[in-house]
Amino acid sequence: MSLRLKTILGIATIEAILLILLVSMTLDYLRSTNYEGMVKRASTTATLFATTSKDAILSYDLASLDAFVTEVMRNPDLVYARVLGPEGELFAQAGDAEALARPFQVDLDVPSVSDGIFDTRAEVFEGGENYGQVQMGLDISSMNAKIEEAQKWSAALAAIEMGLVALFSFLLGAYLTGQLKVLRGAARDISQGNLDVELPVRGSDEIADVTRAFNKMASNLRDASARRDQFEQQLRSLNQSLESRVKERTEDLINKNQDLESANREIKDTQAKLLQSEKMASVGVLAAGVAHEINNPVGYVLSNIKTLEGYVVTYQVLLEQYQLLAALTDDQARAKKMSEIEAYAQAQDLDFIRDDLEGLLKDSLEGAERVRDIVRGLKDFSHVDQTEDFRPHDMNECIRTTLKMVDNQLKYHCKVITDLADLPKSYCSPGKINQVILNLLVNAGQAIEDKGAIKVTSHFDGSHIEIRVTDNGKGIEKGAIEKLFDPFYTTKPVGEGTGLGLAISYGIVKEHQGDILVQSKPGAGTSFSLVFPLLQHAPA
Repeated sequence: MSLRLKTILGIATIEAILLILLVSMTLDYLRSTNYEGMVKRASTTATLFATTSKDAILSYDLASLDAFVTEVMRNPDLVYARVLGPEGELFAQAGDAEALARPFQVDLDVPSVSDGIFDTRAEVFEGGENYGQVQMGLDISSMNAKIEEAQKWSAALAAIEMGLVALFSFLLGAYLTGQLKVLRGAARDISQGNLDVELPVRGSDEIADVTRAFNKMASNLRDASARRDQFEQQLRSLNQSLESRVKERTEDLINKNQDLESANREIKDTQAKLLQSEKMASVGVLAAGVAHEINNPVGYVLSNIKTLEGYVVTYQVLLEQYQLLAALTDDQARAKKMSEIEAYAQAQDLDFIRDDLEGLLKDSLEGAERVRDIVRGLKDFSHVDQTEDFRPHDMNECIRTTLKMVDNQLKYHCKVITDLADLPKSYCSPGKINQVILNLLVNAGQAIEDKGAIKVTSHFDGSHIEIRVTDNGKGIEKGAIEKLFDPFYTTKPVGEGTGLGLAISYGIVKEHQGDILVQSKPGAGTSFSLVFPLLQHAPA
């Protein structure tokens, strides 16, 4: 097997394994998340519908039940809904006639659904007695279509990635084997007695060094051959005994030539192994970096969803209490129930929940968009995607949003201090600015080994906006500062950093026509400054 084929197969195999693992894990997570969300949503909708229609079922108010069924069918994902009595008698129904006509069977999970409709139900209990049930079906075809589309895109991207890796491997293998063929041909000429060999030297890599050594060897052989011929003429005129000495000298030169060729082959084999090892390490660190970068926004979104889940429970309890209030006719009982509702709302701090809902939803959306931006940005460490729209935005909002995202990571060992001045709106890509600030905050937190502080400030001098992140951590050695923005350079232990975070941040800042400055002293902390010009329109 040739060196070129080994290079192509080796790199392609590693890339294929990593791609398969990454794509399969991503798709499995997408399916499980959507399926669990569908089951929870169906259960919640059925339970809420059963709670809403309980009074009408208890009072056999068929007109109200028809109105409830019609109202719940406004949900765009519902295919049908029906209300049954305690003996299975039909009280009200609406929706797709074909779905209503088929026998009802509860679906326990999404993968087992074969007709594209997730069927669920909820029992109506009062005082431990079953007074009926509600049945409904949710359309899952759109969710399945999106999952299939994600599978197709993942397969297409994986195919493109494998093609690029194969092309790069082919070009690299062709370059290496081409140079080796030239050296092999020159060595064959020398072994056949043609010592007038001078190979062209291209570049300054290891192969160029070997070529120079080969030319030096050929030159030495030519000189030795010339001296040998001169000695032979002298030896012929002297005596036969000197001819044996010339023969020994010639054999010694041949042995040296063979030793040089053997050393040359060992150097080439070692060089190929080192190059392959370096590529494997870079690919492995890049895969670990993708998981680390995506974990931050995903964790934040999950935290927000858990908080929203608690708020939903509060609103459900209030809704049930108001329904009970609506059913009361006695003024004294209504006043007592109203007092209970107001006390519960005050205990749950309903005003805070209402104000917090918009921020939680907005931040969760930004976190999901950040996951998309991170995946898009990592495909090329030297610059990020230029297609994201720029818009006027207050960069203080980027700081506040990012601080929320990293709060759980920093609060246990860092005190975060903010001093934000009033900033004018400037054209920028908020998601990318969030990514830069996130990288700086995470790096600052990792630089603090025990307890410390991180200070975040913003300032506007009339033409430029400056954002500064300062920590009192372990600092950076002077020799490492000038390499911080080099791709794949990292001061962290193996497996804890990819060396891409600051390289990506540098590309984002340059895209905004700004600059990033570093000041650090070992043992005293580090300060990163982001300086942006005030942009009145999106950069070209």
